[in-house]
Amino acid sequence: MASVTEFFGKPLEAINVGLAGFARSLESQGVPVTEVDFRPPPFDVSRLVTTPTGADVEAANREAVRRIMSGRANVVGLARARDVVPGMHERVILHAGPPITWDRMCGPVRGAVIGACLYEGWADTAEEAAAMAARGDVTFDPCHHHHTVGPMAGIVSPSMPVWIVENSAFGNRAFCTMNEGLGKVLRFGAFAPEVLERLRWMENTLYPVLDKALRSIPEGIDLKAMIAQALYMGDECHNRNRAGTSLFFRTIAPALARTCPDRETLAKVLEFIDANDHFFLNLSMPAAKVLTEPAEGIEGSSIVTTMARNGTDFGIRIAGLPGRWFTAQAGKVKGLFFPGFSEADANRDLGDSTITETAGFGGMAMACAPAIVKFVGGRPQDAIDATREMYEICAAEHDTFLVPSLDFRGTPVGIDVRRVAETGLSPRLNTGIAHKDPGIGQVGAGLLRAPISCFVDALTALAGQDQ
Repeated sequence: MASVTEFFGKPLEAINVGLAGFARSLESQGVPVTEVDFRPPPFDVSRLVTTPTGADVEAANREAVRRIMSGRANVVGLARARDVVPGMHERVILHAGPPITWDRMCGPVRGAVIGACLYEGWADTAEEAAAMAARGDVTFDPCHHHHTVGPMAGIVSPSMPVWIVENSAFGNRAFCTMNEGLGKVLRFGAFAPEVLERLRWMENTLYPVLDKALRSIPEGIDLKAMIAQALYMGDECHNRNRAGTSLFFRTIAPALARTCPDRETLAKVLEFIDANDHFFLNLSMPAAKVLTEPAEGIEGSSIVTTMARNGTDFGIRIAGLPGRWFTAQAGKVKGLFFPGFSEADANRDLGDSTITETAGFGGMAMACAPAIVKFVGGRPQDAIDATREMYEICAAEHDTFLVPSLDFRGTPVGIDVRRVAETGLSPRLNTGIAHKDPGIGQVGAGLLRAPISCFVDALTALAGQDQ
């Protein structure tokens, strides 16, 4: 009689799908077992193949991903928002995330709005600025409605200089303000005199010097290539931008030297960029925006083109339903806090910077940046595991953004709401943490997952089942 370890005279091997106890019993008898991590779908959904309008979802997704990966992203200059951002006027303030009104805004967004009103000269005190906003004297609109992105509070007011990033492959543009640095800054809700003084220096000195230098470079600077190189060098270009900032510094410095006649001004500009490792974030974000926008409007596509948070709500938009937001409550960030602060001080998740994950880097490329765990928490292996997991919810692997530690495999790109619903895995995000009260600023950085319900809602709508 054959032993339990043989079957028809051949060694028995087992595949275990289900309870671990079954595998342990076989292993105790000398049978090698291959475990399959199977979980039933957490939501009652079936794979959407064709939309009610007859669109082929797979074909639509292939086209969406092709557009995202084949685009270009060149920064060509800067200008004041009122002069280049579509739809800007003298009393509009753009903010991060989906639409929101003053009465629902969180503390750091309110603080940043107050700061913008003071910066623009619309009010003389914080109290006057808050009263203006409450009365409706200022119009609020998401950055994403104006081809724009903003980190954290994401505030853009008419006088603020913005980067101009062009996608010559598809003829679209995206915009973003310049990065102020970390800590007590406007985007984290601070509005102290030194915050406003820095913003005015950026408008009156930094902006014209950088713009003149950029416009002296034919076709500007290729940000897509720079992001790809930064991933090789240890960035993920969302919360770790040290390599990206260094690459930008090396590229822009000769042009600055040739176009800025005042040596002291040149020195201050170079010092400002060099002292801010996050300077490149405000370039990687509009690069991601300009790359993802061409996918919007592809009928039947279930690919996410926007992920954004305003500190109250988390929202997504998908290629097949352009302009329509699907929202859920913004999540709580788990991470590392600056001395003197704790989770009790933290605001909910905030900012447009998750556009980076939408474009195939940021949290999707955590494996490129194991050192990021020193900033957001966790172990280096966690960063590698995060990227590996994200392949399960994405439609493709990027042909330009590559992961050295995974044998130069392309980063996961094209978040598919169908796969999110089927697996129960939502995108992993890394982010800064703002204090929940206005006027204080950044208190830490950490990790979280996007709320899954808005992805399921988007899939339901695409399937025509939300009527």
